[in-house]
Amino acid sequence: EEEAKLQNGGFLPCPPGPAGTALEEPLRSCRLRPAPAAASPSSSPGGKKPAALNSSILPELCDRKSGCTLESVSNNYSKVMGKFTSKMFTLKLFFFFRNFFTKRTKELKPAVQSAPGWKLFGKVPPRENLPKDSKIIQQEYEARTGRMYKPPPPSARRKNIEFEPLSTTALILEDRPANLPAKSVEEALRHRQEYDEMVAEAKKREIKEAHKRKKIMRERFKQEENIASAMVIWVNEILPNWEGMRATRRVRELWWQGLPPSVRGKVWSLAVGNELNITPELYEIFLSRAKERWKSFSETSSENDIEDAVASVADREASLELIKLDISRTFPSLYIFQKGGPYHDLLHSVLGAYTCYRPDVGYVQGMSFIAAVLILNLEEADAFIAFANLLNKPCQLAFFRVDHSMMLKYFAAFEVFFEENLPKLFLHFKSYSLTPDIYLIDWIFTLYSKSLPLDLACRVWDVFCRDGEEFLFRTGLGILRLYEDILLQMDFIHIAQFLTKLPEDITSEKLFSCIAAIQMQNSNKKWAQVFASLMKDNKEGDKNHSPALKS
Repeated sequence: EEEAKLQNGGFLPCPPGPAGTALEEPLRSCRLRPAPAAASPSSSPGGKKPAALNSSILPELCDRKSGCTLESVSNNYSKVMGKFTSKMFTLKLFFFFRNFFTKRTKELKPAVQSAPGWKLFGKVPPRENLPKDSKIIQQEYEARTGRMYKPPPPSARRKNIEFEPLSTTALILEDRPANLPAKSVEEALRHRQEYDEMVAEAKKREIKEAHKRKKIMRERFKQEENIASAMVIWVNEILPNWEGMRATRRVRELWWQGLPPSVRGKVWSLAVGNELNITPELYEIFLSRAKERWKSFSETSSENDIEDAVASVADREASLELIKLDISRTFPSLYIFQKGGPYHDLLHSVLGAYTCYRPDVGYVQGMSFIAAVLILNLEEADAFIAFANLLNKPCQLAFFRVDHSMMLKYFAAFEVFFEENLPKLFLHFKSYSLTPDIYLIDWIFTLYSKSLPLDLACRVWDVFCRDGEEFLFRTGLGILRLYEDILLQMDFIHIAQFLTKLPEDITSEKLFSCIAAIQMQNSNKKWAQVFASLMKDNKEGDKNHSPALKS
């Protein structure tokens, strides 16, 4: 064979057969070689055709001029076989890769099924058994335990439940995964009962909250209708005839129900009055003075110099610098009075102008809340006029000037009506030596605007403008009456903390019903008569001197 390959150009010679058989099968790795020529006149070496060559390849081996001579065949042989072998090589590559990838895919399929798993540090052995069907697991469990599980009837399953709780408790009725033992009948019934109880409780809670929301909306709509109808009366009837109608019973009843926001600022200005005869031009004068003082503080004064000046009673205009610190703490939840807010500069101007207008009072912490409420309901100059006249009232002047003797008389008058209306709570406070100054100072300084929600504080202001300082202490008694049951269970510290920060869910209806229940009479004496009698006795005020005021 090796000799035959050498003689045939590296290919095995084709086996003998009919003419043309070897070349009709192109994938066979054999190569034609010239067969012995037959004895004929044309087989002479001088240019005769070889008899055994295939007719399909002969035209390419022979020359058109000289014919199929040995010389022409040998010259054209390498060219023809080059074409032939390139086609053979392309076909061989195609069949090789097709067979290779087919075999590779067949080898990989069983490998995927038996591929080993993985763990944190290395491989785990492959799973020999395929996952069992749930029915097989159920049968093995029943055979091992000897118990048969009967699924609940279809009617007992959940179908078209109108209400579903918004939690994962609904999973309690879901079937367990197939690879775990199924629930027993007792367990399934218990889960169903627990689920029904949870759904019922959730339903009750949702219905209760829905009724509460509807009630709140009905009350709000009713209140808005009352405000709209009251606004027409105030604008068309009362305000044009203010002096003649302000003291009538009808107006006082409307006043008690709360002023419409659109007329609130106007009614407040008329009720407070302008005894000081302040004009808008006067406000501009003191505002310019305040700006000059602020400019001088920023250029020359340090923080220590400001604190020393504030401590000096002779120059209380220096308290102007404290306004900047206090404004940022005024209604922080509204974000309108803080630096950068729409009312920050306005509040700063009103407080600064008042500090220069009344240097004997200066700026006191808590004033910013009163000025802020007025700014929300009045224009800038009108707010300053109302602010200055309001703080000129005897009660506010006594508190903001820190007149101890006058403050003690107000506290003593408050305790008289406290004992008259709430005797149990009064004795409870006495047992802990809890004096009124602990909670009343903050209420009176800010006129409840810091302690109560803003809308409720504005309603308190409505009646305060009608009744004067008496209503401030009546409101305090109403708050104590509203939370009397809670306060009776508390000690000194918890009472002080509770009254300093009242609950935010307090409503105007509940508070004003408690305020209405407070009787401001003691032995047929009203507030003004009780306070006047206390003014005559200075010694009694010294005996009831509060320890908090000493500090």
